[in-house]
Amino acid sequence: MSDGQRILISEIFHSIQGESSFAGWPCAFIRLAGCGHGCNYCDTTYAEKDGVPMTVPEIVEKALAFGAPCVEVTGGEPLLQDGVYSLLEALCNRCEQVLLETGGFLPVHDVDPRVRIILDVKAPSSGVSAENCLENLPLALRSPDRFEFKFVLASREDYLWSKEFIFSHRLAGTCTIIFGAVFGVLEPQLLATWILEDRLPVRMQLQLHKYIWNPDTRGV
Repeated sequence: MSDGQRILISEIFHSIQGESSFAGWPCAFIRLAGCGHGCNYCDTTYAEKDGVPMTVPEIVEKALAFGAPCVEVTGGEPLLQDGVYSLLEALCNRCEQVLLETGGFLPVHDVDPRVRIILDVKAPSSGVSAENCLENLPLALRSPDRFEFKFVLASREDYLWSKEFIFSHRLAGTCTIIFGAVFGVLEPQLLATWILEDRLPVRMQLQLHKYIWNPDTRGV
């Protein structure tokens, strides 16, 4: 990709990382426009269309100007735009910790190996669990330090499905696994109780940014 080719950007902002094993850290976020998968609990539907065209150097300079210890590329679904691979490479050349959060629908084998991949796995309540890209799992098992799997759960059914998923695909005890509750839908105490009762080797998370700011606030 040449420096003149443009990527559609929904927003670039500085905030506290609200999810993943990096939760709590200041982070520069680069949100790419475009998705269209229609997850039932999507909280960034505004990123599914529009977007401002920017070059890779412009994006990198704006994100790094915040001086954050990590940078995350997210969406929408960031892997829909071919330019994301050059963007991730450019960020890795300038920043020590680069994260990619992807909806888990598309293969990640072309992502720069220096990137930490946060891969969502869609549970039944999302309405799109049949679209999980299972071909990413063998790559994660070969390079577990590069991956973490995030399950956002809205019900007991989601929890039981996710529990079966991590064991049947041999992720439990191998990769970082994070179970979180859909904000305002599943009571966090219930999820914590289930995890403790089953002795699951998973990390529980809350969507931290939604407790700090109004959950409908953009750019945080």
